[in-house]
Amino acid sequence: MGLFIKDIGSLDDLFVHALEDIYYAEQKILTALPKMIEKATDSALREGFETHLHETQKQVERLEQVFANHGVEPKATKCAAIDGIIDEAEDLAGEIRDTEVLDAALISAAQAVEHYEITRYGTLVAWAKRLGADDCAQLLEETLAEEKATDEKLSALAYSAINLRAAE
Repeated sequence: MGLFIKDIGSLDDLFVHALEDIYYAEQKILTALPKMIEKATDSALREGFETHLHETQKQVERLEQVFANHGVEPKATKCAAIDGIIDEAEDLAGEIRDTEVLDAALISAAQAVEHYEITRYGTLVAWAKRLGADDCAQLLEETLAEEKATDEKLSALAYSAINLRAAE
């Protein structure tokens, strides 16, 4: 009731709901990344997005394993947060003509997505551990580490080159 579409009466219910939320988000990211790859002009950025696309495909498979380990069918629950982040990124990217500035904007958009994922996966890991679902926690921790690494790589790209070129 209230803020949620369905009744959530336990931490387990909340855990499953959050899994469904991030499952939806990862699927949306799978459709957004090819567009970002196409728009990116910096070769290192494009390569980073391509790498993360492959990682995201594996993350979806990992989530499906978490669902299976937890004894529930994989299901996506609409996530307004990721929809908003992706819509904003697409709107912004459509307005920028300078390719150097566009690359900086793409990094910013990608990091907004990463930060959302880091938050979700961090919470899911904590809940899985509390629920005694150590097998799920281990899989979720693997994804969390990948998301943090992607965020660090994006920061390095931004600071080392892309933001500098955008500022010229």
